[in-house]
Amino acid sequence: QVQLVESGGGLVQAGGSLRLSCAASGRSFSNYVMGWFRQAPGKEREFVATIVQNGGSTYSADSVKGRFTISRDNAKNTVYLQMNSLKPEDTAVYYCAASWSGGIRVDAYDYWGQGTQVTVSS
Repeated sequence: QVQLVESGGGLVQAGGSLRLSCAASGRSFSNYVMGWFRQAPGKEREFVATIVQNGGSTYSADSVKGRFTISRDNAKNTVYLQMNSLKPEDTAVYYCAASWSGGIRVDAYDYWGQGTQVTVSS
């Protein structure tokens, strides 16, 4: 089992940047595929980005490609989401999640953090 705690959210103006972190505790962080998801008010939770166990491959949603970068540091049991050129439509609660199998579906992820709010003002 793994416990996940996100941090780094906040209020930023459009065009600005934020870096989210997700610290994992428990065993075998490096065995999990990690993902970032987000949920805006009144909307379903949606996939943002994912990274494989050794960090060698990543995949991002079209809506964030070229602006967001996912990375991980297995020595620190941490996964990151660097968000640049933020837009008001990026406003959401951002969640990190861990999966044995990976993918872009919410139900493929077994463990979730509590979320961190990102608000982008226009």
